[in-house]
This record gives sequence, C-alpha cells and structure tokens, in this order.
Amino acid sequence: MRGDTRSYAAARKERAADIDRWLTDLVRTACGTPYGHNGGTTRNDERGALSGVALVAVGSLGRSELAPGSDLDLVLLHDGRDDVARIADRIWYPIWDSGIGLDHSVRTVDEAARVAGEDLKAVLGLIQARHVAGDQELTRSVREVVLAEWRADSRRRLGELRDAADKRAEASGELAFLLEPDLKDSRGGIRDVQAMQAVAAAWVASAPGPRVREAYELLLDIRHGLHLVTARGADRLVLQEQDAVAGILGLLDAEALMRRLAEAARTIGHAFDATWRTVDRLLTGPTPRGRRPLADGVVEHGGEVVLARGVNPRKDPILVLRAAAAAAEAGLPLAPATVTTLAAQSPPLPVPWPDEARDALVALLGAGRAAVPVWEELDQAGMLVRLLPDWERVRHRPQRNPVHRYTVDRHLIEAAAGAASFTREVSRPDLLLISALLHDIGKGYPGDHSTTGAVVARDIGARMGLPPADVDTLETVVRHHLLLPETATRRDLDDPVTISRVAEAVGTREVLELLAALAVADGHATGPAAWNSWKASLVTDLVRRVRSALSGTPLRPAPSLSVEQASLARHGGGAVRINGGAVTVVAPDRAGLLWRAAGVLAAHRMVVRAASAASAGTTAVIEFSVVPEYGSPPDPATLEADLRLVLAGRLDIEQRLARRSRSMRPARVPVAPPRVNLVDDASNTATVIEVRAHDRPGLLWRIGRAFGECGLDVRAARVETLGAEAVDVFYVVDRAGRPLTDEVQRAQIRDQVLAALR
Repeated sequence: MRGDTRSYAAARKERAADIDRWLTDLVRTACGTPYGHNGGTTRNDERGALSGVALVAVGSLGRSELAPGSDLDLVLLHDGRDDVARIADRIWYPIWDSGIGLDHSVRTVDEAARVAGEDLKAVLGLIQARHVAGDQELTRSVREVVLAEWRADSRRRLGELRDAADKRAEASGELAFLLEPDLKDSRGGIRDVQAMQAVAAAWVASAPGPRVREAYELLLDIRHGLHLVTARGADRLVLQEQDAVAGILGLLDAEALMRRLAEAARTIGHAFDATWRTVDRLLTGPTPRGRRPLADGVVEHGGEVVLARGVNPRKDPILVLRAAAAAAEAGLPLAPATVTTLAAQSPPLPVPWPDEARDALVALLGAGRAAVPVWEELDQAGMLVRLLPDWERVRHRPQRNPVHRYTVDRHLIEAAAGAASFTREVSRPDLLLISALLHDIGKGYPGDHSTTGAVVARDIGARMGLPPADVDTLETVVRHHLLLPETATRRDLDDPVTISRVAEAVGTREVLELLAALAVADGHATGPAAWNSWKASLVTDLVRRVRSALSGTPLRPAPSLSVEQASLARHGGGAVRINGGAVTVVAPDRAGLLWRAAGVLAAHRMVVRAASAASAGTTAVIEFSVVPEYGSPPDPATLEADLRLVLAGRLDIEQRLARRSRSMRPARVPVAPPRVNLVDDASNTATVIEVRAHDRPGLLWRIGRAFGECGLDVRAARVETLGAEAVDVFYVVDRAGRPLTDEVQRAQIRDQVLAALR
C-alpha cells in the first residue's frame, strides 16, 4: 500500500516533541519555577510548585501526530489550586501570540470526567490523552476514571459513537470514491481509525491491525503534504492541490496519489465495518447457536459464513467462489477467519475454469446488492486478483471526474449488482452479469477502453471456460457497451442511418437486449449525472427501432407530436410549458429557435443538463432539462414570458448574457480546451457536428449563434451535460437544406464555433 511514498511520521513526532518542550517551559514559567534558570531552585521545589496542576495533550498532539497546520488541543488539569486562572493565562497567551490555533479547557479531574460522560468528543480525546508537564498523578487519575467509565458504559457510548460515525459519513461521503475528499471526516478516513481505537479501548474489539495502521499513516502523510502545500490546516484534498501533494509524497501524479488514497480508505472502511459487526454482537446479545448448511462445505454459524467441519480448502479450488456465492445469497458476511483460511490455503483455479466455478461466480453476481460487500471481502484478502489477474489493472483506479461516483473496480461490481435486476429480461442472464462485471476492464490499459476491454474480456471469457460463441458475444457486448446511450443522446433517431449503423454493430437481438440491460445498470452505477429519465426514454426508443430493424418488420411510426406537444402547438404562434426542471417549447420551425431559447434559460440562471430538438412538419419541438445554477429556481411566469417574447422575435438577450458573462468568475482549475468534430457518415441528409467543452452559462446559446452566423440551420440536436463537461451534437444543414460538403466551409465552421467557445 505504501509503496515508495515519502513518510512524514518522524517529522510529526519531532514537531510534537518540540511543542512538548515549549509547553513544558511555559508551564514551569507559569508556575514560577523555570527549571535550569532559577538560581538554585531544587527539583523538590519544582515538584512542589507544579503539584496539583498538569497540562494534558489531546487530539493530534496527544497522539504525537501533529501535522504542520494542526491546532493544539490542551486540557489544564488542577486539584482546586487558587492560582489556576493565573497559570492558565500564562500558558494560553503565549500560544495565541504565536499564531497557533488553540482549543483549551481548564478542569479538575471530576469536572473532566463529568464532561467526558456527556460529550463524545471530550471522551475520545481523553481516552488517548498524553501527559505533557506538571503533576503526572492528575493525568493518570483522569485517564483511569475516563477509561473505567467508558468501559462500564460501553453499550450506550458505543451506540453514540456509531451514530456519530454514520452522521459523519452521510455528511462527508466515502473517502475512497470522492473527487475532493475530506481526509478526516469521510468514511474510511482518519476519524474512523480513531473510532476503532476507541472501541478497542472499551475492550470490545481488537485494535486496528498492521494493514489498517499502515493505511492510517498514509492518510496522515497525505494530510501532512496537504498542509505543506496549502500552508494551512486543511483536511479537504481539492483537485488543484492533488498534483502538488503527490509531488510532496514522491508520487508521479494526482492519479497515483488518489489510487493509493482509495486503497487506504477501503482498507480502513473494511476494518471499520468488521469492528462494528463485533460491536453489534455485543449490543444485540448472543447469536443463535448451531450450524445451518448453505452449500457444499459451507455453513452459517453465529451470523457468519464459515467452512464446514472437515473441509480442506487445499483440495477444493472452487470453494472460494462457492463460499462467496453462499454468503451473498444468504445476505451474510464471510467470517474473518474463514477469509484468512481461504486466502492462505486455496489453490488456483484450473484454466479453463470448471463449469461449477463459473456457475458460482454467476450466482455471486446474481445476488445483486448483497454481492458487493462479499466482493469487497475477497478483494481485501487479495483473492480477486488471483481469480481474475486482469483485475489488478482496475483495482482502486480513480475515475477523476465528477460523473463517476466510484473507482473503476467498485463501479464494475456495482454495475454487475445492478444488472442482477434484469436477469429475467434477457435470454442469457449469465452473460449479462459477466459482461457487466467486465465492461470497463479496459480502463486499466492504454487506448480506448471499449476496444482494449473487448480484447481483455475475450481472454477472460476463454479463461472462464465459456464456449467460443459466448466468448464472441461477451467481446461484442464489452466493445459496444456505450453504443446505445451514446447513440441515443448524440444522434438523431429519426435518421435511418442512425438505426442501420446500430443494427449492423449489434448484429443480433440477443446482443441488443444484453446491451439495453447493461446500459441501465452501467448508468445507475456511474451516478445520477449519467442516467436519468430523459436518457432512459431515448435508449428505450432506440432499442425499439433497432429491434424492428433486426427482425425485418416495419416499425409503426411514432406520433410526430405527443398529446401535450400537439396541445401546445395549437397556440399557433408558439407555446411554452414549464414543469419543474422540464421546459417544453413548441413553435413554428425557424432558424435560431434552439439557441435563442437556450439563451433565455441561461439569462435566468438555468443550466441546461439535457436538450433535444426536432421538427414535426413545420413545427419545432424543443425539450430542455434544466436545473438552477444556484439557489432557488427563477419565477416560472417570468421565465415563460421571456421565452414567449423570444418566440415572437421581440427579445434580444445578447446584452443580458454579456452582463452575466462579465460577472462570472473564471474556473478555479485549468480545463481542457474545447473540441469541435464534424462526424462523417453519421447522416445522409445533414452534417453532424459534435461539440465537447467545459460547461458554463450560455454555452448552448454561443454555439447556436455561431451556427447562425455561418448561415446554418439546426435540424436536430442532442445536448447532454456530464458533470462539468458538455457533449452537444447538432444536425445542421445550409440555407438550401443540404449537408456541408465543401472542406473550406467545414473548416471555417469549426473555427467559428471554437472561437465562440473561448
């Protein structure tokens, strides 16, 4: 896990020691006995002056983990001395004058114990309190009292600790999968290790083991590096600091840093879950005794999955997968001792796999959500890379964009778990689950991940013992797993070329239904920005059309306008319907309608997340999916009024958008330059232009205005925003309604659109 990263553990301990020496001098001075400078004061005199007062370090100083930007957390204990207020002032003021942050309190032992009994943060600090200076007996007394009460009241206090951890995780997310994680408060972060140490102090579970301690030290080093880079006590690792922090730790780049971070966080998160399973057994009482058979050689015992008596893992290479499948299907965890035994003793699977091994893998994946924690258990034990060596390439690999909520490997098992919901809707559920597990396996290799992934998936399928025809299907599904959603959102489905191209790539209805189910599972596992009702409806429509083309049956034409759209069209001059984040514009078709309507939305602080534009005869239909840029959405009546003015040609919004553009702050991190591609052979009746750019207010308006200045008309459009990136596709024709064929004109259009985006 650590690899060759630079360690700052010694620097933290040295800084804590320096602070200790400084604080010790402050305490001696405050008590009137600066040892070594008192002109003959004896050690007995010093002990007398310091009697009844002690300075105790808690927090990062108490653990000797002081990072460059850490505050000092100090408790001044006393036995009721009259001069304690004067002593406290003489300690606190020099610290404040130094500019170091300080969290301080002054307590008697009884007061400290009483506060610890009521305040979770206080008790967690005092559990790991460390004596700095003064009367050591006071420090020993407060630790003994606090620890005794923590252990005696462990049922209540550990429940309180668990609630706090859950709230922290809900607020801060999961460290391993965040684009800009909070190193302390996120799930799998620094505070989770400290919570496990508190559980161990209650004598309920074991202290964190070597792998967790190693992961914890890595998080402390990353936080240390972040403090050095930012010159402040920051806990959130934001994007613009990640490359610099990687350099501080001796890593190649931000991707290498975030991969190490994900591995450490998942190690901590896994141990954290195991700790709380132990705690739950304490809080809920004894588990039922006895053993319940689950599969050959696998039984349930004490709420966990264990090996049956007499089973020898060394003679059964399939036992790992059989036990994992049994655990997932029963919704139970694998017992830690069982995982350790299987990892140490299981022989490698023969190649190709026996049918029973492949069936066990499919059963594991088919358990749906219950498969995810079991899969994580196998991964933590190092068994996944032995079963699937190519898994190492994607293991803990960060996605590094806001669209994806998970690392590549976690995304794959999440997609497989989601695909389990569709196994009854496809003819080959086994191939659906395996292809879902492998669809992004190519992200561990150079080049287009769909193309390289297809090659890797073919090799894995053959290793798993799939018949040649099934290997071909698996390769095709992995190669084209993005075909349906990308086509549906970036191409005109009314264009015959679109349907024929997809049908040619898919080849069979079996592959089409696998791709359709995988598209949904992949989208949901990616994140909310990658899948929504708009995209789902487009994919469903595309599948319907391609299925008809593959079967050779004519497709019943869909109505050119929906009932709602037809009702709006009867207004003649144009109509607008606003329903939450859905905006529908129906008006007589004319050049520039799309981008002018988009300009009105931008002027009202509405971000276009998706849009589609099409024509039905002389009527144009534009569907926008929008969200407020910030705050509450604008008044629908005002927005609708401005849209109607645009439809009537009575509103020029360019000046308003120019004012908004001047008020916008520049991006805080560099973004990739925009790209404009003219896609050949995508349509016989129009030129397809694909624009990729960083999303910003008025982007669609700028693109459309550039088309208008070039004398182009947008016949159809598909607009989608993925995180902060816009992927917009336009079907354009010239004034005569023809596609663009002149290369000089095509180059000029590309340059004009690029100029509008800068």
